[in-house]
Amino acid sequence: MIISFLHTKKAIAVFVLACLLAVNYPIVAAGLDNNFFGILFSIALFLIAGRPTSLKLSYPLLVLILGLEFISFRLHTKTLHFQALLLLACLLYYGFTGKFSFIAFICLFLFSSIFDQLFNYLTVEIKQGLCYSVFVTLRNFIPINKIEGVNFYINNSKISIDTACMGLSMFKTGLLSGAFLLTLEERKQQKYYSILQILLFCCLLVLLNIISNYFRIITLILFKCTEENFLHHTIGILCFVFYQIIPMLFLIRFFKPKINKISSIAFYPKLIPVITIIAIIFITSFEIKKEQNHSILENLNPKYNVQKGSWVNKEVFKIATPEELVYIKTPIHKPLICWTGNGYKIVESRKITKNKEEIWFVKMEKNNIEYYSYWWYECGNKKYTSLVEVLLIKLFYNKSVRLINETSRA
Repeated sequence: MIISFLHTKKAIAVFVLACLLAVNYPIVAAGLDNNFFGILFSIALFLIAGRPTSLKLSYPLLVLILGLEFISFRLHTKTLHFQALLLLACLLYYGFTGKFSFIAFICLFLFSSIFDQLFNYLTVEIKQGLCYSVFVTLRNFIPINKIEGVNFYINNSKISIDTACMGLSMFKTGLLSGAFLLTLEERKQQKYYSILQILLFCCLLVLLNIISNYFRIITLILFKCTEENFLHHTIGILCFVFYQIIPMLFLIRFFKPKINKISSIAFYPKLIPVITIIAIIFITSFEIKKEQNHSILENLNPKYNVQKGSWVNKEVFKIATPEELVYIKTPIHKPLICWTGNGYKIVESRKITKNKEEIWFVKMEKNNIEYYSYWWYECGNKKYTSLVEVLLIKLFYNKSVRLINETSRA
């Protein structure tokens, strides 16, 4: 009788999850399209490496899902809603089996759009920091005249380190290799790693990735190879192997799983919290489909002649004049991501004070033409430089927030 009831609950849970995925099909399809193999690997790892645990993880997962859905409901953030759906699947799996994989759980965030946005947000700062470290290292060995952002001037010739030259795309590959290695070691030793061991190993992998990119930039400059070609990619792969994979294989010898296997614990999820969170996800699923009125042109500074502008899409308004190009858009991410995606090289990015207000200044290049770009977030009549700050304002006060980006030739 009890077994039959449990099978019925599992069937209902699978049916409800399938309904949620069907209702959110466009969001799920977009999420899988961005990181299909990574998410597929994470799910497979969750099933293969899931282990019985005595930790009560249902309520932390419920709180995490609730937080993601609150943000998704208020800001219509589809990426967070997709992540909440994945965590719901983890919650149901854990609830019925008592098994959980912390390695796979970390991978689910690693291959999420949340991580992609964070990664893109930090790319420019990481790139400039690494390039300056390389400049400090090499200036005593080769005649480097000066450095401007990511541009090295050697013997009066300029060598630029583009985002593609950074090798930061190897970041996920390195952490994915680490997750695979930890799982193999657990199965080999028939024991499990603690959460602290997993997090420490991930931190070491991040450090190895930075070191790998540091030596990659040095090698590319010494060989004067910053263009996309066979040598360029070969240097990237060799640096990844020598400075990340081989050290990782060495370090794993000092990370031995110590937690013994425990017998599976019968755990049945509390119905009321689970039903409540499922209802919230359904409500958010329908709310997020509604069109938002961003009001990004409301109370706009009169100096921007909107009569000469046009809508690129519902979230981006463009004003093009012979002197400058102005974009007014919703604050989704830094404009640097759009510029690099359109082939511009970011030479320098820093905060400056203009008219007694702090804004961002960016120097960039394309086709040997230099451009100056100024951008900031705006709420009311106040300018901000932090995306997190303006999103919190929008989240809790529901105020209209926009991003303004002015670009002109140097």
